[in-house]
Amino acid sequence: MEKIPLTRAGHSALNEELKKLKSQERPAVIRAIAEAREHGDLSENAEYHAAREKQSFIEGRVKELEGILSLADVIDPASLSGSIKFGATVTIVDEDTDEERTYQIVGEPEADIENGKLNIKSPLARALIGKDEGDSVEVRTPGGEKGYEILSISYS
Repeated sequence: MEKIPLTRAGHSALNEELKKLKSQERPAVIRAIAEAREHGDLSENAEYHAAREKQSFIEGRVKELEGILSLADVIDPASLSGSIKFGATVTIVDEDTDEERTYQIVGEPEADIENGKLNIKSPLARALIGKDEGDSVEVRTPGGEKGYEILSISYS
């Protein structure tokens, strides 16, 4: 299996979510199922079916997180420098609109574009990898070609 790159912060966040699911969510849903069973006929018991559905979601997420964490390759961005690579925090400016944006290039499981966490497999991240401050990149998007200039690169 292929290693999954994660930042130290991303690895910690996934670990915390796993611990919460195992120590809080799983026991709570087991209690809810037991309580719903006490109400009798399970075929018409909406509480029971809702609890079972939630249990199924929790167990699926636990397996997913355990799989990700078992394949994790934790990379500390603070130990890196130079041109853009995994873990870099990059400030870019749209060459058409002059809109500035800052993204950190992270692994797929921790990507969250609204919070500035850019998936390393995204077209923008792939275009940025290996570039330096002052470089321009062209990115093919669903809306057409977009041009960006790299303003700054940091590893923190």
